Amino acid sequence: MKINEIFYSLQGEGLLTGTPSVFLRTSGCNLRCSFCDTTYAYEKGTIMNIKEILDEVTKFHCNYVCLTGGEPLLQKQTSQLINILLSKNYKVCLETNGSKSIKRFVGRNFLFISLDIKCPSSGVHKQMNMSNILYLKKKDQLKFVIKNKQDYEYAKKILGKYNPVCPVFFQPVWGANPKKLASWILDDGLSVRLSLQIHKIIWGSRKRV
Repeated sequence: MKINEIFYSLQGEGLLTGTPSVFLRTSGCNLRCSFCDTTYAYEKGTIMNIKEILDEVTKFHCNYVCLTGGEPLLQKQTSQLINILLSKNYKVCLETNGSKSIKRFVGRNFLFISLDIKCPSSGVHKQMNMSNILYLKKKDQLKFVIKNKQDYEYAKKILGKYNPVCPVFFQPVWGANPKKLASWILDDGLSVRLSLQIHKIIWGSRKRV
């Protein structure tokens, strides 16, 4: 597998916010979102076999692993790695960008899927695989990164059409005013949660946090 970085930090977004986790960031992404904060993972990385990856993970006394990117589903060994981590009693969060099918990953015990659905300001919203929303279970999560009112209305429309069973998070693009998004959610009485990137609030916009 091509790995960009492995590090230990707090989960900054969604249901597991604040949870100490080992992050495995894979290299390579099939999307080019306008607001991407991990462009350094597009190409750069080191080829590692699964044993080498596990050796790095076990250096940290933590049973939560977040597999992120880049886009992890582009890697041929992602499923095998997840299975091995689960067999070793790790709780795994798979973060995926919404463009690749998650069907083969759903329903695995202690695997938690965090699915992004991109909005128009990303420039890649037409590349989403919307059927992924139907595969999500109650234990998973769905996230929309929102820059403006157009994104917000788009996300609302998607929710109305697909009615996801899992928790839904609306997260402002980093640097956008979260008060506006908060007021839109409250004014419309949406059954969603506001997510802030607490790792950036704590450490700023830098790598390995």
